[in-house]
Amino acid sequence: MRIPRLAGALTVVLALALTGCGGSQDDTGAPATARAKTAADRVEPLAKAPQPRLPATVGSADGRKVEITDISRIVPLSGSLNEIVFTLGLGGKVVAKDITATFEQAEKLPVVTRAHDVSAESVLSLRPTVVLADSTSGPVEAIDQIRDAGIPLVVYEAAKGLDDVDKRIEAVARTLGVPDSGAELTARTQERIGKVQADIPAPAKDADKPRVAFLYVRGSASVYLLGGRDSGASSLLEAAGAVDAGKASGLKKDFTPITSEALAKAAPDAVLVMTKGLKSVGGVDGLVKIPGVAETPAGMDRRIVSIDDGVMLNYGPRTDQVLQSLVDQLYAKGPAK
Repeated sequence: MRIPRLAGALTVVLALALTGCGGSQDDTGAPATARAKTAADRVEPLAKAPQPRLPATVGSADGRKVEITDISRIVPLSGSLNEIVFTLGLGGKVVAKDITATFEQAEKLPVVTRAHDVSAESVLSLRPTVVLADSTSGPVEAIDQIRDAGIPLVVYEAAKGLDDVDKRIEAVARTLGVPDSGAELTARTQERIGKVQADIPAPAKDADKPRVAFLYVRGSASVYLLGGRDSGASSLLEAAGAVDAGKASGLKKDFTPITSEALAKAAPDAVLVMTKGLKSVGGVDGLVKIPGVAETPAGMDRRIVSIDDGVMLNYGPRTDQVLQSLVDQLYAKGPAK
C-alpha cells in the first residue's frame, strides 16, 4: 500500500480516512478532554451574496491560462476547495463533491471520486461549467479527459500550512469572479485565527512549549506513521504555540514508520491524531498500545488531541476552528483521565 504525503496529497489521505474507517460516529474511545471540541460540521458562508464578474482569466498551477465565463455548475475536486466555494456564498452553484467534503451543506451532492481517484465520466455527466482541482487531483488521464471535453479546469497548489490560507481563498475567488468576496473572507478568517492565537498561553521560555507528535494511524490498514517536517501539521502546531516533535527530532520528510526509537527521540508531551484514525485503533486505550507510545510523556499522561479528518489540514476558512480545537485540548488543565 502506498502511503501519501499529507501536506501534498490531503485529498488522498482524507479519502483513505473516510473509506477505511467506516462511518462518521464520534465514539473514539477518547476521554472528554481528548475529543475535538468543534461545532456542527458546517461551513459559514459570507453574509453578503457575491456578485460574480465574468469572464475571468486566471493562471492554473500547471502553467495554463484558463478563461472562466460561466460558474453556474461548479465541480470542486477536493473537500478543501468545496469548503472555500461554499463559504464564499456560491454553494448553490456546486453540483458535485469529492469524498473528503464532509461538511453538512455538501451532504447531498453526488460524489465524483472513486476512493481518491477522480471519475472523469462522473464529472462530465454533471455538465460542469468549471472544474476546480488540486495539484494532487488525479489521475492525470481523468484531468486531461475533462479538459479535452472543453471544460475550463483550474489547478491550485495543495495547501501545506497557514501561509496558504489567504492565497487559496483569494485564488478560488478570482477564478469564480468574486475577488471582493475573497478579500472579505480572507480578512474574516485571519481575524478569527488572530483571536484564537491571542488567547494561547505563553510559556516562560521556548523550552516550555509543548512537544506534539502528529501520528497518522489507520488500524484497519495497519498503517502507523510519525509525521515529520513535511507532514502538513507543523504549521498548525506552531500556530498553537507548540513544537512539532517529529520535525524537531530531525525527521525531514513527510512520514516515517512509528518505532519505539523514533518516538523516544521525538519525546512528545502530547499526540495529535485524526478522529477516525483514533477510532480505528480502538481509541486512546488502543493508541497507547502501539509500540513506543506508552513510554512517551504523552502516552504516560494519555494526553491525546484528536481533530476531525475532514477539516484538520484543509487550511481554509475554518482554520480558526481547527486551531481553537487544538488549543482547547492541548492546554486543558491536567492530563486526560
